[in-house]
Amino acid sequence: MGLSVSRAFICLILVAAVSIPALGMSNGPGAYNSNDELTVKYGCSCHNNGAPSERAVVMVTGVPLMYEPSESYQLTIRVADSLTLSGGEGNTQAGFLLSSDSIGNFTWQDDQEIRYAEGRPDDVSHSDTDLDGSWVLTWTAPDDDMGIVQFWIAGNSVDGGGIPDEMDYWNVLSFSVNPPGTITTDESGSTLETRTISVGTYDSLFLLEVSDEQLEKERQDAISQRVFSQGNLFYWTSLTALIVGAVVQKEILERKYDDGPEFLASELAYPQGFRRAFGCLLSFYLGVRWASSDSPIVFQGVDFTDFATGTAFFVSAWAAYGVYRTVLAARTLPDAKDVL
Repeated sequence: MGLSVSRAFICLILVAAVSIPALGMSNGPGAYNSNDELTVKYGCSCHNNGAPSERAVVMVTGVPLMYEPSESYQLTIRVADSLTLSGGEGNTQAGFLLSSDSIGNFTWQDDQEIRYAEGRPDDVSHSDTDLDGSWVLTWTAPDDDMGIVQFWIAGNSVDGGGIPDEMDYWNVLSFSVNPPGTITTDESGSTLETRTISVGTYDSLFLLEVSDEQLEKERQDAISQRVFSQGNLFYWTSLTALIVGAVVQKEILERKYDDGPEFLASELAYPQGFRRAFGCLLSFYLGVRWASSDSPIVFQGVDFTDFATGTAFFVSAWAAYGVYRTVLAARTLPDAKDVL
């Protein structure tokens, strides 16, 4: 009986000894791995049997090409399983460890669940595994020119099982920021603060898989847009052709039967002619302006530039025809009823 109790007690001690490091790592990795190497530079020796994996995507945005003394830069760190990023079922929890070799300092908001790393007080790590694998912090450059600043990020994507096993993946990303005055550019200052650096499976970063349902939806949307565009084009083209045909037919019949517009007195013809001429010039000006402009005419998400331009030119032509009819009416000889 006593021997069994002793064996059980020893087993409990061994289990506790093995569990303590695993549970401790969930609150952020230590500065050194089990091989007494810097975790942020050489990676983790417990997750995924100590081997890095391309499934662990580590990304940082907001990295400047060159730092200025005492300037602050906001960095966004993202760690994720590439399978999850591409829409599959992968790990959904992540952590990180970040170092700048004690050059500059890191600050963050309280809600970011970030802490200083054990054994390396100038490095930072997660204080708890994060479900979205995203953290925002600020790196403030040193007060003086310290030369090139090297950064290292170790990120791990875990399954949340509570133990470091082969289903947990990690990767290491390193990058550098140039010292002040080493880069000159004609671009705006913002271009020096928008660099994104990443490591991981290329397909998961840039070639996300599209499902058959999404492809079918895009095909149906393209068909609907084509039917809508062609339907509008055929409708307005046919309407314009009918109007022009009717006008041409009227002109032919008037000349054939020696007919024309009724007499219009000059005191009425001049104001009417000026109004129609003004409308013609205004519509023509708007049509030319809209046709040559790079800014589309959008209403409720629909581009009406072509429609508005065509309508403006048609109204201009119709108004010009109105001026012509006004001139004909003013030149028409008055009948007896017009004199009376």
